[in-house]
Amino acid sequence: MNITELARALRINPQELKDLLPQLGFNIGQKAIKVDNHTARKIIKEWPVLMRQLEIKMAADNKEKEIAAADIEIVKKELILPAFITVRDFASQAELSISKVLGELMKNGIFVSMNEKIDFDTASIIGADLNLDIKMATGPDQITDIKDDKRLSQILGKENKKEMLERSPVVVVMGHVDHGKTKLLDAIRTTNVVAGEAGGITQHIGAYQVKHHDQLITFIDTPGHEAFTAMRSRGTKVADIAILVVAADDGVKPQTVEAFRIIEAAKIPYVVAINKIDKPEADINRTKQELSSQLNINPEDWGGKAICVPVSAKDGKGIDELLDMLILVAETEEDNLKANPASDAAGTVIEAKLDKGAGPVATILVQNGTLKVGVQLCFNNIVYGKVKALKNYKGETIETAGPATPVRILGLKILPEVGDMLEVGEGEKMKIKKIASTNSAINKAVTAKEDADDQVAKLNLIIKSDVLGSAEAIEESLMKLNNNKVRVKILYKGLGNIGEGDIKRAEDGSAQIIGFNVKFQPQTEILLREKTVKVTLYSIIYDLIKDIKAQMQELIKAELVRKDLGRLKVLAVFRTENSLQILGGKVLDGKIENNSLVEVTRDKNIIDKGRLVRLQSGKQNVQTVEKDQECGLQYEGSPVAVVGDVLNVYTEEEVINKM
Repeated sequence: MNITELARALRINPQELKDLLPQLGFNIGQKAIKVDNHTARKIIKEWPVLMRQLEIKMAADNKEKEIAAADIEIVKKELILPAFITVRDFASQAELSISKVLGELMKNGIFVSMNEKIDFDTASIIGADLNLDIKMATGPDQITDIKDDKRLSQILGKENKKEMLERSPVVVVMGHVDHGKTKLLDAIRTTNVVAGEAGGITQHIGAYQVKHHDQLITFIDTPGHEAFTAMRSRGTKVADIAILVVAADDGVKPQTVEAFRIIEAAKIPYVVAINKIDKPEADINRTKQELSSQLNINPEDWGGKAICVPVSAKDGKGIDELLDMLILVAETEEDNLKANPASDAAGTVIEAKLDKGAGPVATILVQNGTLKVGVQLCFNNIVYGKVKALKNYKGETIETAGPATPVRILGLKILPEVGDMLEVGEGEKMKIKKIASTNSAINKAVTAKEDADDQVAKLNLIIKSDVLGSAEAIEESLMKLNNNKVRVKILYKGLGNIGEGDIKRAEDGSAQIIGFNVKFQPQTEILLREKTVKVTLYSIIYDLIKDIKAQMQELIKAELVRKDLGRLKVLAVFRTENSLQILGGKVLDGKIENNSLVEVTRDKNIIDKGRLVRLQSGKQNVQTVEKDQECGLQYEGSPVAVVGDVLNVYTEEEVINKM
């Protein structure tokens, strides 16, 4: 029988019949024209039953899909995000490609680059479409560092254990500001970095290598100011051992506690360096007591397990003992200090900046493989460029960099962020205009609520800094100053010296420019003389934050605070004129003061307001009248008071809210 005839008999489309027959157990292909008569009769006879069975099967399949979908909903990937996050960080946390996240944002009418930030609400909206459970970070550790460090574990997990060799330990130096971290590194490296740091404070992450007893050790120096919490956290992500520096003359400080919490969260071993033992006021035992009581760090000589080494970075005392202890700790961690130098390189960015001559420049710590000149680097499957040149921590040009080696990379097309993991490989090439650099990315991370709230004063800023880590830390510190009275709104965040475009942008946005470790481009100062744009240059983070906080305080409007004094019942109206009345009354409660404000109430409703300008008791002018006393008063305002009205007497005081 012809397929068309069979379809007509079954009252179905011929193509639908061809699609259904294999599902019903009849081996008839899509190109078949005829069906033998026996089979055709069987199909016609059993058709109602067959269709019923198919409906039951399809219903069961749909049920299974619903259950599967429900299961997927239950195991949604959970992300803990801060109030603002860059698109690239969101993609990294979600383990999705940047292009997929950008595409989802575009579907929702949001056009941003991967370097720009989105707010928590936006992340929640696209997260729902990407099967993600988005939650707001609540603790400082969660807010500070949302980078996902699983990638390195994945890379090392794929390596052949037999090919993995021992590598140098990576040591991060942490502690309170001015406790001598950089000076300690000076003593270790016999260099002088402190002299080049503004205010004696390390402003950038640096990485250095030293050799002790033929053993190489890589050191990462993290900035000391609390503004660099995020950078310190990222420092521990690449470290194997931490040195917690505590000054013997100053003891445990808030940033000491903060640094130790970061070390604990990173789950890495640590050595305590009790510095400045050369000072007359140094007290090693008191410092150990504070470590024990405040941080539960129990020194070995007190029966605990914590290695505490007294040192003097100034005199060089105890430095060899400290290095010996680091090598000893590294030996206990040797199973974790392995990498495969024969693999393609992978490493974490510990600093990034836009160099005027060289373009995007990144310092990375190679964590696996060997980095070579000419290879292509990717982050999150996006090509960042080829390595044109490598320089070691001394500034010397090198051809290769093995595991645990800090190295500066030249030749990138896109500027990475601190904490990004760059890998050798093939990735997706994206147009530079589609992924704007930091210099062209306007910070749109301001919620609609902020923009709509006219009651909140705003300080518009444009930030220009020398390196990305500083710009990031400045932004984070300024965002912490925001409150329900006044907010900092960052219109633009870029790298490099201040140019004419920045002046124009500030003028258009009624903003001021703050520069950190940058200068003016040629001709900019001439343009600035013609404009009213405020520009302030800084080299120390303390001063920047202090000045902005002071400006924010000035923007806070004084609040009128009411103080109720007492109530008076009107017993007589002696005189009434256009704008005043002479009244007599009795104080019901509280007290009445001269030169106070007055509400005239009738049947508990306020009918007018005025001022009490003269008060008499016993025909004498007085300043106050107490409860149950009678008095006369002069009321200035609309002459509406009558006998029986009650006057609410109060004062108002301007109170300036402190930040």
